[in-house]
Amino acid sequence: MPELEKPDSPLATTNTKWRFPSVHPEGRKFLLIAVVATFVVYGGISHFLGWLLVGLTIWIAAFFRDPIRTTPQGANLVIAPADGLVTMIAKVPPPRELAGPDGLTDPEMTRVSIFMSVFDVHINRSPIAGRVRKMAYVPGKFLNADLDKASEENERQHFLIESDDGVLLGVTQIAGLVARRILTFVQQGDVVEAGQRIGMIRFGSRVDVYLPAGTGARVLLGQRAIAGETLIAELGVDSPVAGRSQ
Repeated sequence: MPELEKPDSPLATTNTKWRFPSVHPEGRKFLLIAVVATFVVYGGISHFLGWLLVGLTIWIAAFFRDPIRTTPQGANLVIAPADGLVTMIAKVPPPRELAGPDGLTDPEMTRVSIFMSVFDVHINRSPIAGRVRKMAYVPGKFLNADLDKASEENERQHFLIESDDGVLLGVTQIAGLVARRILTFVQQGDVVEAGQRIGMIRFGSRVDVYLPAGTGARVLLGQRAIAGETLIAELGVDSPVAGRSQ
């Protein structure tokens, strides 16, 4: 795993400027089609329809945006794999596709579910550093990803990631009502860094993280998560977190 540059101290600062997010390569073909269609329609068919296509082009560029994220580093830190709203935190059995002697063995795990709307960044990132021990794709339905039963019935892609300390953690991409394609950027056996891009889902969906026994969520229902940046758990820490909506 490549070495990351570290500041001289936790208080070290540099001048950081906002940068316009790039468009992920997966979205560039859609953006090009939209741009060409906009010019053709605006120039030869209808200015009104052309302006509608301008709006669609901007939305496509926004949907496939791929901003740079700054990921906290630490062996026990579990980072959000997706942008969106924390909609469910529950004690559940591990996915059967990842359970077993060579996978997740805890009878019950804390599942943190993050729902991505069509307005969120849809790049998914690894919550921990380690090795992708197993991947399992499951075809299924396209129910509303915000429903609990979507974890069992919708199309989904599972990842089993083993940390450098041997801790196993599950991540699941779940297709939703509008989402029709799950993409993965890594393969079984790959070594990943915390915050590394591992996939995306088109268009609106959900990502679940299965935390091992003895690890509780450090986020709250209704909290917004930022992929690659928001701390959602610390391995081995299960103290409750209090908060309120305001």
